[in-house]
Amino acid sequence: MPEASRTLELLKQIRLAVEQVFVGQTEVIHQVLAALLAGGHVLLEGKPGLGKTHLVLALSRTFGATFRRIQFTPDMMPSDVTGHTLYDLGNQSFRVRFGPVFTQLLLADEINRAPAKTQSALLEVMQEAQVTIDGETHALTPPFMTFATQNPIEQEGTYPLPEAQLDRFLIKVIIDYPSAQQEAWIVKSVASAASGRGLSAEQLQPVCTTADILRAQAETAAVEAVESVVTYAVNLTRATRTHGAIALGAGTRGAISLVRLAKAYALLEGRHYITPGDVKRAALPVLRHRISLTPEVTISGQSVDQVLDTVIRSVEAPRA
Repeated sequence: MPEASRTLELLKQIRLAVEQVFVGQTEVIHQVLAALLAGGHVLLEGKPGLGKTHLVLALSRTFGATFRRIQFTPDMMPSDVTGHTLYDLGNQSFRVRFGPVFTQLLLADEINRAPAKTQSALLEVMQEAQVTIDGETHALTPPFMTFATQNPIEQEGTYPLPEAQLDRFLIKVIIDYPSAQQEAWIVKSVASAASGRGLSAEQLQPVCTTADILRAQAETAAVEAVESVVTYAVNLTRATRTHGAIALGAGTRGAISLVRLAKAYALLEGRHYITPGDVKRAALPVLRHRISLTPEVTISGQSVDQVLDTVIRSVEAPRA
């Protein structure tokens, strides 16, 4: 399949380009690329200074997408995100001032610092891929993808996202520290440039177009999912609802997201069919923000990922 080979080569080039400025996070890049192929939104969690903005900006540069960033604050209003109409005295008429959501790759920084009404406005845009301003609907330019960040340390003055809103994100990606060797290389590269602007994502050149990404998304949707593997994804999701350590399990959207991300993983491997291994690999990023642990387990210090590992091991995978 020459078209499939071309798509795989483009994805490889995107990965290599992003790795030039976002160093030491191979699995994070893989998950983000898979989310892009699946057409889903990403919740990024990591301590400050680990390059979350770098990652999204670099990705946008690889296929010439428009990029905007919103720094969420407690006083932010929904219209600050979506836009509003204003009266133009010069033309004696009303005109629309479009908000920062009118982009293709949107970085919503510290989304949990915005009040619930503003969070809901953004999440509605994520779901509908369109904005209604004073009764007039405006469609967003595809591919539209939101990256929302949360700081896992500072919780003072924040508004945690409710479970129903967290469910709108296809995956939750955890960004951890790079290795000591990689961190030393990053520090040297950044510090050696003027004004400490080394590893700049702005230096990257596009390797494909948005049309190529839309074709790759269509290819991803067409990846075959046999009944036994879909059933495995459903069984994994249902197992989170009966596990003793989990107070709230994942819903049906969790199973759908498992299959969507598994299809993207398969395409990244050059396959047009998903395997139980694809579903298993997708389980942590897809399910970790869709479950809540019981208070007893939370106090014990067990993490969500540790509990999910036990769930994954308890569900039998179909034989290939």
